[in-house]
This record gives sequence, C-alpha cells and structure tokens, in this order.
Amino acid sequence: MAAPSVVKIIPEQSVILICDLQTRFSEPAVSHFDKVVTTVNKMIKIAKVCGVPVIVTEQNSRALGHTVPEVDLQSLGVLHLATVEKSLFSMCTAEVDAFFKQHNFKSIIVMGIEAHICVLISCLDFLSQGYDVHLVADGVSSVNKEEIPYAFERLRQAGVTIGTSESIAFQLQLDSAKPNFKLFANTIKEEKESTKDVLQTLLPAKSVL
Repeated sequence: MAAPSVVKIIPEQSVILICDLQTRFSEPAVSHFDKVVTTVNKMIKIAKVCGVPVIVTEQNSRALGHTVPEVDLQSLGVLHLATVEKSLFSMCTAEVDAFFKQHNFKSIIVMGIEAHICVLISCLDFLSQGYDVHLVADGVSSVNKEEIPYAFERLRQAGVTIGTSESIAFQLQLDSAKPNFKLFANTIKEEKESTKDVLQTLLPAKSVL
C-alpha cells in the first residue's frame, strides 16, 4: 500500500481567503460570529508578519451587507488583493481564480462562514482544481453550530487539511531564524488569551472534528 501523500503549507505560495463575514450574518444570526472575527483578525496579523496575501469574498452584498468593519482589512495594505462580490456559494469564482493563477498560489487557507455551505463548497471546488486546501477550524462557524462537525468530516474525507489558527500560523512562519520571528512570536503571545477563549468556545475538548 502506498504511503499517503503529505500536504504541507508552502508559505511563499499561500493565500488566505475570508468567506462572507458580512453584516447580515453577524450575531445572533451566526453562532459565535464574534469569535470567528477574533480568529480572522489574528490571521490578518499573521498575514502581515509573514507577507501572505488575503482575498475576501462577499455573498450578494446588496442584500447581505459588506464585510463587517470589525475585520481589520485596512491594516493589510497591498496584501489585501481584493474583495470579490459573488452570487455563487463557492469562492471559486472566475475573478478569484484569476488572482490564483496570476500569483501562482498553491496553498489555500480558508476561514469564514458558513461551514456547511459556502466554506464547504469552496473548499471542494478548490480541491477539484488541484489546490492544497487548509481550513482554519477556529475561524469558521454556521447559523446552526451542529452543522459544523458534519462539514468538517465531509471536508476531511475529501482531502482538506483541517488545523487551528496557531498551527497554521507556525506553518507559515516555519523558521525561528527568520528576521521577522520576534514580531511573529510577539503576535502569538499577544493573541494567547483570545486564542484560548476562541478554542474553548468553538472547539471544546470533547468535540470530535
């Protein structure tokens, strides 16, 4: 039997995708929406430290509003490649695909909502196009939290790699000898308590992903 392939994050070919964190979805509509935003902002900080570009999508923004202002997109500067309007439930639109090909992305890091709809469909579409897809487990939610473990199981079966924000952050950093490591370490330290709080809320120890 052949050994299973190992899927690693390739930092220099990585992009972070933030899916549909829009005003109409904010709490109480989506379970623990604020915790998702906390993780997304943490990963935005990591993106700045590690130089990872970010693409945001918005589903039918005329009806559902734009990305909530609590998501700190402005701090990204040129790393914020685009905010893409979509009607598809998938983030895998022609516009997003054009950015992927232009930048030669390979590792796709996904966060947002809802886990069992737009996040799931997007991840499956990116997988089918040959990308390595990594889902930030503490950066997703749904209206009904009971949907989430079933979405995770479906995605794992399909080949999506599911990890936590801190684990993915270290995979993007890779080396403590890099000049940015002190800033990276300080960012992780600053986020320590909020990371613990989010994990205990969204991914309690008794849960099975």
